[in-house]
Amino acid sequence: MILNLLRSRGPISRAEMAHLTGLSPAAVTFVVAELMEEALLVEREAVSGATGRRPVPVDINYEAHLAFGFKLNRYSINCVLTDLATTPLALLDAEVADTRPEGMIETIAATIPKLLAQADRQESEIMGIGVSIPGEIDPTTGMCIQSPRFGWKDLPFAELLAERVHVPVWIDDDVNAFAVAQKLFGVGRDHANFAALAIGAGIGCSLVIKGEIYHGSHSAAGKMGHITSVPNGRLCECGRKGCLMAHAAEPFMLDEWQNRTGSAISRDAFASSVEQRDDLALSILSDCGSRIGRHLADMVNLFDPEIIVVGGEAVQFGEALLAPIRKTMEAFAFFTRPELVADWVPSSWARGAAALATQRIFDFERSPSG
Repeated sequence: MILNLLRSRGPISRAEMAHLTGLSPAAVTFVVAELMEEALLVEREAVSGATGRRPVPVDINYEAHLAFGFKLNRYSINCVLTDLATTPLALLDAEVADTRPEGMIETIAATIPKLLAQADRQESEIMGIGVSIPGEIDPTTGMCIQSPRFGWKDLPFAELLAERVHVPVWIDDDVNAFAVAQKLFGVGRDHANFAALAIGAGIGCSLVIKGEIYHGSHSAAGKMGHITSVPNGRLCECGRKGCLMAHAAEPFMLDEWQNRTGSAISRDAFASSVEQRDDLALSILSDCGSRIGRHLADMVNLFDPEIIVVGGEAVQFGEALLAPIRKTMEAFAFFTRPELVADWVPSSWARGAAALATQRIFDFERSPSG
């Protein structure tokens, strides 16, 4: 209770904690002392005012503990070392030649000392590791139920990695990890009910309901990218045809450009065309945005989120993509029209993974593998 209060309110005095939590001053003093012994809390400098020196404020000691975040991609792993606020202290991208579980695990293990050295920090400061994996993940067991992108099924990934590196490990779907980061320290921290939409190599939409990620009964909630959008359409990586991500995610955008121009194009060149307001590039984004917005409206009608936070690499395209999403969503939404807010930096995927580990500080009932 005290940790989450400080996370949301910032540094406050012990007296304020007692007032806001309803705990007795003695209970607050006892808990704060224990958390300070564990280096989770620290006293900040008191500010003098007109009425004299104010009570000493207490704050979370974000800097004292470390978390690693690893976002698994088809050919690389985005790696980050953060403090408890998921502030990046060291970053690197590791190439992956072997996408078998053992190959991914060895790559992760090899990056840990590199990140520590880059940040000049010690192994003893590590609190945990978070790994985000595209697919269906059971975060309570650390099991990768399936990941079509890697061809994995019923894989105890968290357990295997924890055995290799001897550090507690938490895993989840990559979009859920992004939502966790938003819940803890992003736009979502001020909202009990919100959606986190991610558009990149795939499309996903995680839901936070009453402050908790909604995983569903089989850890398959939020797979908006696998809604059938075009019956008998393009083949999706999941093996089905016509999924939304097969008709609106970044790979489709680039394929459309190539098919309609007759020449191959890199992502950077496509992004440059968008910046230069090229008619064809804008038309492709408009079509994809409208398709995403149509299905997003169904999610809004079903779950009524307060706000929708948008992330993923495609956020780089800005209003050329967001405007048609917003316009179509609002046109098909029944009653509420939540604000669409972009909140994305290049390290967001890996920071989201790290948030899976830092979340344990604020949710003591969540247990890791390891």
